[in-house]
Amino acid sequence: MPRHKDVVFVGSALKDLRAFPLDARRAAGFQLDLLQQGDEPFDWRPMKTVGRGVNEIRITEDSGAFRVFYVVNRPDAIYVLHALQKTTRKTETRDIELARARYQEIG
Repeated sequence: MPRHKDVVFVGSALKDLRAFPLDARRAAGFQLDLLQQGDEPFDWRPMKTVGRGVNEIRITEDSGAFRVFYVVNRPDAIYVLHALQKTTRKTETRDIELARARYQEIG
């Protein structure tokens, strides 16, 4: 059985995730739980523009489109770099820059 990894939130990522509407928050929690168990989220893609090993969970609910950027390729934990609600089709540059800065923080 794979070791259960801790989820570590970087910067304001936990506060930002908690600001999601209930349906999106539950969906994000479920997807992070899958990651902790060594499984893949239902809908994700790599975010090479942020850094190596960074992926995004893509959540679409009645309340909108949400993204959770995370790093899973570290042996010690799953790092959540950023959580956001999308307002346009393209991820905003400021969100990518913020995630990139937090990626640098974790080394």
